[in-house]
Amino acid sequence: MSEYKEVRPKTIFMDIDGTLVQHVSPFESAKRNHKMELLPGTIEKLEEWDMKGYILILTTGRKESCRKELEKQLSDVGIMYDQLVMGICGGIRVLINDRKPYGDFNTAVSINLDRNQGIENIKI
Repeated sequence: MSEYKEVRPKTIFMDIDGTLVQHVSPFESAKRNHKMELLPGTIEKLEEWDMKGYILILTTGRKESCRKELEKQLSDVGIMYDQLVMGICGGIRVLINDRKPYGDFNTAVSINLDRNQGIENIKI
């Protein structure tokens, strides 16, 4: 049971704006010259999780048509990730996952942060 938890990497889904970088209006963030402002501890925490082999998936409500600009903005501030999921509106997000038949532990967790608090103090 505990072997399963230790052997398999965790997958972390993270919103970008207000979680990893300072939240600004969608019109501001879509500008070509917009420079993201990292929240404290963002890079260090992402590096920590990457070193542990975690899969880092970024999510955003930004439109798919903004992908190239967003990828550049993320690269410019040093944010690394495995996948980028775009166009997931600003409504409530729900993760549904199955519980493995050979384990008595949950396979999904949710952490809600106050906007612009950052991930610096998150323990996973």
